[in-house]
Amino acid sequence: MGMLVRARRGAVAAALAAALSVGMAPAAAWAAPGPDGVGGTSKSAARDDGWHGDGLELNAADNRAVDAFLKQAEKAEKEISPRVRAAAVLSEAELIGFDQRLKSPDSLKRKVATSMRETPGQTVNQALATMKDSVRYTLQWPDGKYTSGVGLAALLLSAWGDDTVKWSNTWDRPKGYKGINSAWREPHRGHAYEVQFHTPASKKAQVDTHKLYEEQRLPDTSPERVKELQAQQDAIFAAVPVPDGAAELTAPGSRVPAGLSPTPAAPRMPVG
Repeated sequence: MGMLVRARRGAVAAALAAALSVGMAPAAAWAAPGPDGVGGTSKSAARDDGWHGDGLELNAADNRAVDAFLKQAEKAEKEISPRVRAAAVLSEAELIGFDQRLKSPDSLKRKVATSMRETPGQTVNQALATMKDSVRYTLQWPDGKYTSGVGLAALLLSAWGDDTVKWSNTWDRPKGYKGINSAWREPHRGHAYEVQFHTPASKKAQVDTHKLYEEQRLPDTSPERVKELQAQQDAIFAAVPVPDGAAELTAPGSRVPAGLSPTPAAPRMPVG
């Protein structure tokens, strides 16, 4: 048994070293467009009097608050990414879209402005408190490895001290999005981040429906068009196979994987 424990710990150490040794992309990867359309040239604009885009706006003070939140996200990402990379290595996941792990300023500001419009009286700080994807990752496994892979990756993040604050498993939905969207809170700054767990088919469906979803969320989209866009998305997700056991996956508890310390030396990057 002692040899087995030592072997497991050795494997963990090797995986952490491998995750940390891979060159980290620049933290502000906002200029490179990703599969979800984030980055690149935007129709929106930051002005002295705030931010405006797609019929939405933030005043100057609210715009500054979002900019400060984005700087906090940059610092938090440097500590979060090594843990997520290590969890991907150990669970044999493919880390998708890592260069887009930071949400673009325009995308976050659009989301904050939308939240404030949809919730009259909501302050910018209240809206920011609901934003869990300023730092985000996608882990992907083949259908046959999905359930065990998600279970291990989530358990590792929990064992390294990150708390689950959201776990949305939609694999058993009769319509709409398929996959698991989770949110976590890192222990150092308390910054929330998102991890999506996908199969190749569910990730492709997400990419294929992204523009439909974005149009659906615009404030000037008519109710009739909203229904039409939702029906198109439902049809795409309906074709996604559901991996065995995926619908039963739940957020990790306090249990720690055998052979791992409850408080291992979680990989951290220097704080910028």
